[in-house]
Amino acid sequence: MSDERTNIEQLISSAERIGTIGSPSSTSELSLDILGTAVGKKLVGELALFRFSQDGKPHYALGQITEVQLKNIWLEDPTMRSLARQRGQVNPVSGQQDTHLGDMTISAVFSDDGNRFEPSILGTVPATGTSIHLATDQILDKLLERYQEEIFYLGHVYGSTPKLPLWFKHFGTGPHGAGEAYHIGIFGKTGSGKSVLAKMILLAYARYSDMAIFVIDPQGEFSKDVRGEVRAEGFPLNLSNVLSNLNKDTVITSVRSLILDRWDLFSEILYESPFFERLSIPKGENRRIACDILAGTENSKGKLQTAGITLENLYQRASFEKAWQILGEENIQKQFYRSEQSRERFRIVYTESNKNEFYSSFWLPIAELFKKDRPNALSVDALIKKTFEIPNSNLFGFRRPVVIIDLSKEMATGLFWNDTIQALVIKRLLDGLTYSAENAYRENRFLNTLVILDEAHRLAPREKIENEKQESVRVSLLDAVRTTRKYGLGWMFISQTLSSLHREIISQLRIFFFGFGLALGSEFMSLKEIVGGEPNALKLYQSFRDPHSAFDIASRQYAFMTIGPVSPLSFAGTPLFLTVYNTPEEFLRANQFLRGGN
Repeated sequence: MSDERTNIEQLISSAERIGTIGSPSSTSELSLDILGTAVGKKLVGELALFRFSQDGKPHYALGQITEVQLKNIWLEDPTMRSLARQRGQVNPVSGQQDTHLGDMTISAVFSDDGNRFEPSILGTVPATGTSIHLATDQILDKLLERYQEEIFYLGHVYGSTPKLPLWFKHFGTGPHGAGEAYHIGIFGKTGSGKSVLAKMILLAYARYSDMAIFVIDPQGEFSKDVRGEVRAEGFPLNLSNVLSNLNKDTVITSVRSLILDRWDLFSEILYESPFFERLSIPKGENRRIACDILAGTENSKGKLQTAGITLENLYQRASFEKAWQILGEENIQKQFYRSEQSRERFRIVYTESNKNEFYSSFWLPIAELFKKDRPNALSVDALIKKTFEIPNSNLFGFRRPVVIIDLSKEMATGLFWNDTIQALVIKRLLDGLTYSAENAYRENRFLNTLVILDEAHRLAPREKIENEKQESVRVSLLDAVRTTRKYGLGWMFISQTLSSLHREIISQLRIFFFGFGLALGSEFMSLKEIVGGEPNALKLYQSFRDPHSAFDIASRQYAFMTIGPVSPLSFAGTPLFLTVYNTPEEFLRANQFLRGGN
């Protein structure tokens, strides 16, 4: 017997014994007879293991205990049950004849090949009486010794003490690479911890120097953390410090420094703005025609372009004066108002309007979005190019960046900004990402990039959106999810809801994290479809409690169920359950970030 085998055997022998394999059992689910010494312990959720022989080799199987039942066949007799009802208990039957039975779902099996442990399967059912032990950190470290550099920790096994080993492989080939891009979904109600979990996963991928991360941040939450604006309450994880320790370049661009660079975008934003509303042109065909006259269409240039005005100098007073002059021409007015009565109404409003007010209050807040002469300003294309840039192989030490686009209303003060404009900008980003990814693929470049999208349920709901512009975002996003994975571009969707997110997106996801809040109604039905025939897993998920029901912040527990190739303990495809770290210090220490990264 090798030293390695002796070591693992000693570790298992010293681990707490909680039961034995009982009957009936199968290769998919084992029945456990719980020992009398363990019936008073919390067992549901615990990670357990046992050793057995298969094909002449020692094997070690691990899984979580999903349910514990109490059985007392004597008290199931109607006569004894009647006595128990009258007396409360029946001596010496009550308590003395109880048996505790557990269900254990196997998630991983390792075979001992003499000098290393290899993944295997549970191809037989071990004999009844086989000892079941509680897994420990030492046992897991030994079994996964070969993969220690890849292991990442988000928390502990649900309701237990061992850390749950996970791995987040980059999308490229070579060491620690998955060889393909993954789409990831994080779901849970507000306050379930999904945003904190997403930031932890961001740091897991940020460890790889040749992997880029692109964050579309509609609420500005990621941006605040990377800027170092850490809140005292909740989970104050300082992304800025950790990314700095990892020598990861970070680029934070808000809407104030993002240069929009398409005339059709200007046309759409002008259409949504109060500019024409104040000139008595309501939303509809007439306003659309007026916007097309100024900004142009896909097939023709607008009057501003033919006058030599560029997007970057729209903010200048001369550009506004030209636009105002064009709208004052009678032949132009006839194009968007056919009746003389309507044109007369427009002319009255136009003549009596204060040009200075129109320029400062309605034109400039739009034109500023296209202005190049701003501090640290970057166009959409330049930003995407910076993200996707792949250096020559001889450029040693190059680290691809983390790029965050802050599209929150808070950062758009003084600019014309609402949900529709935000949707238009997100669509521009999505189209730019997809187009650049296609070009890179044609040049045989694998992008190895993760795109993180917060508030995904708002951008890609299951039902069609009435707002045409927001619907176009949904269409672009669905197209990107279908096509970009082969380019090495993976997506992480963060959503408060599962049932209302588009089915196409859910079907494309490989890795799922489910937090608290999906255990009722349509949410639970959607969850059940994904988990499939795992009733005990669903029962365990339903045991999650609301983190905000805790007595104080320090005692909150953020539990998640995860499915997919995210752990060396989940290659059987069964769900795993974890409790995420409650403090940043625990998380940083477990992943050695406190020592300055890798």
